[in-house]
Amino acid sequence: MDEADFWREVDGLDEFYRSHGSRLIQRDHLYLNHILTYVREGRMPGLSNALLRELGSEIEFYTGMPDFLELIRKTVEAEPRFAEHQIQVEHYVVSTGLREMILGSAVAPQLEHVWACEFTELVAPPGYASVQDQLFSPEGEIRQLIYTIDNTSKTRALFEVNKGTNKNPSIDVNAKIAPEDRRVPFQNMIYVADGPSDVPVFSVVEANGGRTYAVYRPGSQGEFDQAARLLEQDRVDAFGEADYSDGSHTAMWLTHAAEAIANRIVRDREEALNERMGLPPRHVGED
Repeated sequence: MDEADFWREVDGLDEFYRSHGSRLIQRDHLYLNHILTYVREGRMPGLSNALLRELGSEIEFYTGMPDFLELIRKTVEAEPRFAEHQIQVEHYVVSTGLREMILGSAVAPQLEHVWACEFTELVAPPGYASVQDQLFSPEGEIRQLIYTIDNTSKTRALFEVNKGTNKNPSIDVNAKIAPEDRRVPFQNMIYVADGPSDVPVFSVVEANGGRTYAVYRPGSQGEFDQAARLLEQDRVDAFGEADYSDGSHTAMWLTHAAEAIANRIVRDREEALNERMGLPPRHVGED
């Protein structure tokens, strides 16, 4: 198949469906359904989740990735004051891309969790409980969407990190939890992304005291302009090239932001401890 032809078709699907009577169309999911159409039509034979994960190993990253993720984690955890308070850096991916490919990529070992779109080879037919042998695709191919992420549901993923749902599934993401009891406060988050689809998340993180950073492909005037507009609109704290090599502007900004957050955590904890302890008892003398 031709990659350019596929994406041209995806770009035209919105108009295609509208011209045939559809009115409410989820654009973020059109490419996913078009992949399934290609599989059904025999244009992507044998496309399975296992193959998607294998193909993930071919993903090429921007300069410095994924080494930067390990470096920033070790930089923070090596500081004695931060280690004393058991401050740790965790990395997450929230993407409208394919989860299995991300899990198969070189970045996967550095990640705590991945929220992204996922297919299944399973199809539950009517009365599926009594026809277990018919559940799997006989060709082992993906057949249905089982999980999707779009620009607004990205915020749900952040609330799962915030409340600790990803670590403890018994915690409902909609449960009412006091800010001080949440596992990862928003003010301890740094969100890095590259486009308008991330505006809802940028807004949530910014509004709750977190840090936001937009990146653009080096040498791309269009992506630079896009990132600059996000800064002009106060959507992000800063922006820079998607270059994470040692000494780059982006690597230094992110490291500085992580250390500033860690310093604030230490300061807040020490101040809270001092307030709880109060003044030490003293001997009272008689006049």
